[in-house]
Amino acid sequence: MGDAVNQPVNQPVNQPVRRPGRPAGERTTRADVLAAARRAFTERGYGGASFRSIAVEAGVDPGMIRHWFGDKAGLFRASMEPMVDPDLVLAGVLDAGADGLGERLLRRLLTAWDRPGEPNPMVILVRSAVSHEESTVLLRRFVTDQLLGRLVGEIAAPDPELRASLVGSQLIGLVMARFIVRVEPLASAPVEQVVTAIAPTLQRYLTGPIG
Repeated sequence: MGDAVNQPVNQPVNQPVRRPGRPAGERTTRADVLAAARRAFTERGYGGASFRSIAVEAGVDPGMIRHWFGDKAGLFRASMEPMVDPDLVLAGVLDAGADGLGERLLRRLLTAWDRPGEPNPMVILVRSAVSHEESTVLLRRFVTDQLLGRLVGEIAAPDPELRASLVGSQLIGLVMARFIVRVEPLASAPVEQVVTAIAPTLQRYLTGPIG
């Protein structure tokens, strides 16, 4: 009787503890896990995003993620590769030829990256590459081989590998300064202002003299 008296009014008894993640009754899919992984890798990088925290956010047992993706490295690859598809990035960029290519490329990339609340693949790769070899490989493959290697290859400029690496260094530095370290006023500058300032350098790397 005493226990019943001391029980707070309207306080549910023996209610199950709710954990973070998806609402009860909703089925977690591979897509849900990949979305949770992208958010975690964006916010904390590869090293800071734990396998268990991703499972909790997705509302699934870690064993299910291991069943689907093997390990954290496999989950990382699966979550990143669709986001760094060069065909999607370059769609329409090459159509107008070499003139203004640096401007079109940078505007396309910044427009894709400047979306608050959405995973930024370049931020994930650059932030993770410092401590994770798989991230370094993916970053290098996407930036210098798939994206920029194809770009300079199609405009038939001499020294394509050097040109690709020079543009890559500019883009990686921009991602670090604007999105990760957030150096002001660059971090909050309008996209068009950044394009106006940096695109001429990219254009020279792509088609101009490089020594």
